[in-house]
Amino acid sequence: MQIIYMFVDFSAEEVQEIKTSELLAFQYQVDSLKQVELTNRKPKLYPFNPNYITDFKGYQLGMSVEEIDRLHNYRKQQKWINSAEDFKQVTKISDSLLSEIAPYFKFPDWVTAKNKRKPQSTPRATLISSSINENQNSQYVQPTVSTTNLNQATQEDFETISGVGEVLSSRIIKYRKKLQGYSLSEQLYEVWGLDKKTANRVLQTFTIVEKPNIKKVNINTATFKEVLKNPYIDYALCKKIFEYRDEVAELQNISELRNIKDFPLNKYDRIVLYLEAK
Repeated sequence: MQIIYMFVDFSAEEVQEIKTSELLAFQYQVDSLKQVELTNRKPKLYPFNPNYITDFKGYQLGMSVEEIDRLHNYRKQQKWINSAEDFKQVTKISDSLLSEIAPYFKFPDWVTAKNKRKPQSTPRATLISSSINENQNSQYVQPTVSTTNLNQATQEDFETISGVGEVLSSRIIKYRKKLQGYSLSEQLYEVWGLDKKTANRVLQTFTIVEKPNIKKVNINTATFKEVLKNPYIDYALCKKIFEYRDEVAELQNISELRNIKDFPLNKYDRIVLYLEAK
């Protein structure tokens, strides 16, 4: 038996071919699905102003630490990037990376219009050199606005302020409509996403020239829905106001709202902009 075991081949006579055509096709499909998933996981790019690239944003774009630092040091000198050529000259990024991210650069409309007005006959190298020298030897000039009235300024006017882009300027105007106009400068701090530092820059240019004409609601005859439309009154507070009105029958003065338990006194001056007692 030992001699038979040593000299007889017990292995299978048929050797299965592992790399069959079906297996290769299946592996190709798996690799394709992996590639699609990796592509979907990559962060999507949206239009952005290259002057405000943060460290994290630069990392997502594929910039090196040195390239990001060059940009930040340039901006600390109160100098501005106004074109893709400026961005490349300042950061010294590669042409391949620039070609990938430059299509997503978004500059203010007045900058875009200025770039379009540049003479086309000027050689490209001379144009880039001229633009670089201009940015290095001069500081950013604040563009003119159509008005300094906070309640009449357009979206383009707000976009001239550093840190205010298309999204924030749109929110400032949308909130202004909700308030029926800004009555207090502090209301600008309530715009969602607008930090206090940027809001202060807006208020340095735009002011409340005159109070808006707000249509007030009589607290003694108004319906629940009418009072709830007040931008500073939520459902819980509105319910307390009506419970108090039922208790006293009629408010002789709007200041009686202060007598309501847990009334937000810090919002009183804003709430009464839309209410009156008759």
